[in-house]
Amino acid sequence: MASPDQEFVPVLDKDGVRLTVDDALATVTLTNPAKRNAQSPALWRALAEAGRSLPGSVRVVVLRGEGQSFSAGLDRQMFSPEGIPGEPTFIELARRDDAGLDAAIAEYQEAFTWWRQSDIVSIAAVQGHAIGAGFQLALACDLRVVADDVQFAMRETSLGLVPDLTGTHPLVSLVGYARALEICATGRFVQAEEAVTSGLANLAVPGAELDAAVRDLAAALLAAPRDAVVETKALLRGAGGRTYEEQRAAERQAQARRLRDLAGVGE
Repeated sequence: MASPDQEFVPVLDKDGVRLTVDDALATVTLTNPAKRNAQSPALWRALAEAGRSLPGSVRVVVLRGEGQSFSAGLDRQMFSPEGIPGEPTFIELARRDDAGLDAAIAEYQEAFTWWRQSDIVSIAAVQGHAIGAGFQLALACDLRVVADDVQFAMRETSLGLVPDLTGTHPLVSLVGYARALEICATGRFVQAEEAVTSGLANLAVPGAELDAAVRDLAAALLAAPRDAVVETKALLRGAGGRTYEEQRAAERQAQARRLRDLAGVGE
């Protein structure tokens, strides 16, 4: 893939993560292609910082990975006895009390939580491997555009672990419980055609067209009035937790806010 964000001065560029901003469009790029954008606690902290660093002008955030793979998952050094220097090893984490272990995982999850906040729409541009934590990072976004060589896989179960980086909720929401269980329990690859037909991806394109397809989608999102998109996203995100009647009421309340705002009589 090309690097469309390189012409802008980065807002943040550290630990394998670069954030650039072009007015209403932000791009978060994973920048360690030599390791297939493997993930570590330092990268997760940088991703969380990128979320906190977004200017209020940003409406759309594109997430992409340099090189042949979006992200091949956890840095394998995390599985070694010595771990990553300066970070707790898996054994050290396991020896913490319940509160300490819970807090550590919650901190890791912060890298994956901000992509769905109501005032932005996030798009993951995914090529090549998106494995484990890479799969979950793509799932953290609102939308996914994939290259035709994409290979999603959730390999945590094969390692004796569970997906714990916020990926289980969106996966079930997108593909249903039975398919999500089968994908996670077997660790098999989900390729482009299945990703689109199952609802996991919005669109699949040849790899050379991935950047252009994402730019077109971002432009279409930016063409709509911001407040209408924000209200619509909130309505859709909350729909699964509401009854039909509750959703009807939420629609009425959201529309009342929009009508009053458009008429210039809102709060």
